[in-house]
Order: sequence, then C-alpha cells, then structure tokens
Amino acid sequence: MAKLDRMIAELCPDGVEYRALGEICELSAGGDVPKDRFSKERTSQFNIPIYSNGIGDNALYGWTDMARITKECVTIAARGTIGYAELHTTPFVPVVRLICAIPKDYLNVKFLKYCADILVFQVPTSGIPQLTVPMVMKYKIPVPPLPIQNEIVRILDNFTELTAELTAELTARTKQYEYYRDELLTFGDDVPMITLGEIGEIVRGNGLQKSDFTDNGIGCIHYGQIHTYYGTFTSKTKSFVSPKLAAGLKKVNTGDIIIAVTSENVEDVCKCVAWLGEEEIVTGGHAAIFKHKQNPKYIAYYLQTAAFFAQKLKIANGTKVIEVSPKKLENVIIPLPSLEEQERIVSIIDRFYTLSNDIKTGLPAEIAARQKQYEHYRDKLLTFEVMK
Repeated sequence: MAKLDRMIAELCPDGVEYRALGEICELSAGGDVPKDRFSKERTSQFNIPIYSNGIGDNALYGWTDMARITKECVTIAARGTIGYAELHTTPFVPVVRLICAIPKDYLNVKFLKYCADILVFQVPTSGIPQLTVPMVMKYKIPVPPLPIQNEIVRILDNFTELTAELTAELTARTKQYEYYRDELLTFGDDVPMITLGEIGEIVRGNGLQKSDFTDNGIGCIHYGQIHTYYGTFTSKTKSFVSPKLAAGLKKVNTGDIIIAVTSENVEDVCKCVAWLGEEEIVTGGHAAIFKHKQNPKYIAYYLQTAAFFAQKLKIANGTKVIEVSPKKLENVIIPLPSLEEQERIVSIIDRFYTLSNDIKTGLPAEIAARQKQYEHYRDKLLTFEVMK
C-alpha cells in the first residue's frame, strides 16, 4: 500500500477521473448462434466456446466454429445473474444474455474486471429484469494511470490466487473425505445388509411454512433449510415455531434423521441432517423422519454415499420437482455392523468431515476470511479521490 500511495501521489496528485464505460470500452450485446454452427459437445470443428450468463462452469453454453470476440474482455450478465462479471482472455462467442466490454488501450482488462465486480447495476422492475448496452454505458469507474492500474491488479491477483489455492485444497480434501467415507462404509459379506424399514420407522412430515417461523419457541427444521443451511448433523436449530403450532407437527427426537424428500434435482433429494440436540423439535412437509436405534451419524453418513445414490436413482420420481416417497425409502438397503463398529467408523469419518465441511474450524472458514479480506482491500484500492 505504501508503494501504491507513492505512485498515486506522483502520477495523479489531483485525483482520478471517473469515466463512463461507454467512453472507455467497446460495448456490445451477445447474439444467437445458428443451429448449423452449434454443438453441445466439443469437436475438431466446433471448438470455440459459447458462453451464457451462468457462473463458472455453468456459463459454458456450447461450442461453435468461429469466434465473435477475439480480444481480451469482460462480460457482464444481462439477465439472471445480472451484473455478474467474468474475465475472458481467449476467443469465444457470447449469447444474448451477455454484454461484452472490450477496454481501450489505456485500461488494464483485469482492472476493468475488478471494477465491474463492485458496480451495482439497476434494472427496471417491470417486465423481464435485464441490462442493455445503453444502461451499462452510463456506469462510471475510476481510470488512474496505467502503472497504478497494473499495481492494483498485482495486489488483488495475489489475494485471488491465494483464495484459489485454498479452494483447490478444499476440493481435494472434500474428494479425499468422500473417498474414505465411502470406503469405510463398504463392507464384505460378514456385515448384514438391512432395509431401513427393518431397523426403524419413517414418518412423513406435515405443514410448516417459512412464514410460521418465530423468534423463539420450539425448535424446527424446514426441509428447505436442509438443502441450504444444515450440514450432516446439528444440535441447534436455526428457526423456531410457537408451541401451539408445534403441537400439530411431527416430532423429531434425539438421534432422528430428517430427510428432505423433495428437491429440484436428483443430486439433492434425500439430503439429510441428523438431530443431535437433547430437546424435542419439529419438522414439516416435504421432509421425512427416520426413527431408529442406530448411531445417527452412521446413518446420515451412509445416506451421502455413492451406494445410496445408486439406490436413490431407482426410487426418485419427477422432472422439474424430484420426490422420493417415505414408503420407498423403507426399502433402501444399508450395511449394518455392530453399534461399536458404527461408532469406530463415525469417529474416523468425523475427522475428515471436520476438515472439509466445518465452517468454524476447517478450510471453508479460512476461505471465507480470505474472501472478506480480499473484498475489503479491493473496495479500498478501487476508491480514489475524484479529480476536480
């Protein structure tokens, strides 16, 4: 920062000019790709990527044979993930959901990307929310001398590279965890295979809307929270309902497994959370409660394995909404070693789980801290005194 301060004092002592994107970039909207020049898979002929408004790998729309954008640029999502910016350094084709910004020679393309990340785009509330090129043209960013842009990019790149390294480490640890979890939960012929219905009872939930939540009362877990908030187990609830409402809902006791039996995709359906709290809580519709006398973590871990996934594919129904009936869940087969062996296996899996999933002590916490640090310095580095 000291070096950057000296550069600013030397190169722009009177402040920095903020200029509209329409002045400093060549802006254009994406377009359609003819069917005869489109392929879902990459081939020797169709090897130019087509990008849409998704994030990360989800942005890849398909492949074509001729690039529309050949210069380094920043794309801004015009629909859906409105305002999401992405850097492109190789030739590609943008579809209509993207706006491309090719910077002028005096603008570092990465500096443009970092500035675009903190822009807050406003879109009309009527009709389909979307950005247009005329809208984007008016937004302003600081344009300091190129040496200062380059130094800021160097500093911010160091942050993003560190975060990328941590994310790669987390991905590796997660794969390692999943591998050992599945290995530890795979047995030979000496361990009996039992259906869930033989070792417990599966009860369908009822009622419970998010609008029913209160600030205190009886703890509750909504099926949507299993998808978005909870991990494999918990001893505290995020939400509560009134005692009067709780009286009419299905009860969850210590050790019970709450299973989300509805999802938007087959990967997430049957995501579960083991309730380890001492008090009785409740759950609602689109969830099932597995009541049993086994190690709850053992059951919850097994319901994450590839072996369970293969069984789930056979009993899941639906297209836009995927569902698994509690009745069919009763027929799911699970290996059942002794309780002592279950506890031993769980103790090993717990160590891997903590490293890759625990937001308080694992790598995710480090990544979150680095991300906050990056955002703090990014916002600080991209804020200048306006030239008078």
